[in-house]
Amino acid sequence: MRIGELAIRAGVSVRSLRYYEQQGLLSSSRSTSGQRHYTDTEIERVAFIQRLYAAGLSSRTIAELLPCVDAPNEDHSDAALERMAQERERLSERIADLVRTRDALDGLMAAARAYREEQRTAVAG
Repeated sequence: MRIGELAIRAGVSVRSLRYYEQQGLLSSSRSTSGQRHYTDTEIERVAFIQRLYAAGLSSRTIAELLPCVDAPNEDHSDAALERMAQERERLSERIADLVRTRDALDGLMAAARAYREEQRTAVAG
């Protein structure tokens, strides 16, 4: 199938498919005129790539995980699990940073409300 059909069947843009190919996440054969051609199995691969992106992984990390899909074995599975654990830890650290930032903002908002209330009381009193 050509790139447009894959895009429709996989529910992604043609631009995304070109990007996936550029990043080494997806491959195609080329016709003599240079058009990309894909097999039906690429639909599942694109869906898998989309799930990995939805999990917050970068294209570089996804490329590191794909050997587990392309050539499943214990070593690839162990490497994929380790890489996903590293990404999970990175996300947990980011979440903790965001919580600290939110808490700091909450403190600033409380101070601003208190100041505003003091100003209202001073004007009314």
